[in-house]
Amino acid sequence: MKSSPKLRPCLWDGLVVLLIVALAAACALAVWSRGTDAGELTAVVTVDGTEAERIPLKDFPDGERTYSGNGYTIHVRLTDGPGLYVAEADCPTQYCVHTGTITRAGQSIVCLPARIIIRLEGGTVDRDAPDVVIG
Repeated sequence: MKSSPKLRPCLWDGLVVLLIVALAAACALAVWSRGTDAGELTAVVTVDGTEAERIPLKDFPDGERTYSGNGYTIHVRLTDGPGLYVAEADCPTQYCVHTGTITRAGQSIVCLPARIIIRLEGGTVDRDAPDVVIG
């Protein structure tokens, strides 16, 4: 009957542990050291999976912009404040119209039948805003 070998940590084991700890610290530092100002608020429009347009809200034209995809058309308007909403759409569900106005980075309007996504990026981060709203 063979006796089991004695398992002892070696120098390489210690180096692997140090490498993992260093990578974890670098990731934590990268996440927590981000500034709160990410530039100006920008609307990113994606049609059928490809970015169609990237417009800073301050440069968004008065009136409305029209986007078409998959046989449907939506009309996007700028609000008086910094925000966008879908004023009109010819898709059957009208979820994009009922989404309302988006005003903060991370918010989006999705029209599934037209395969169009409008999302806001950049702007200042409100630390007191909720992370998730359910229901």
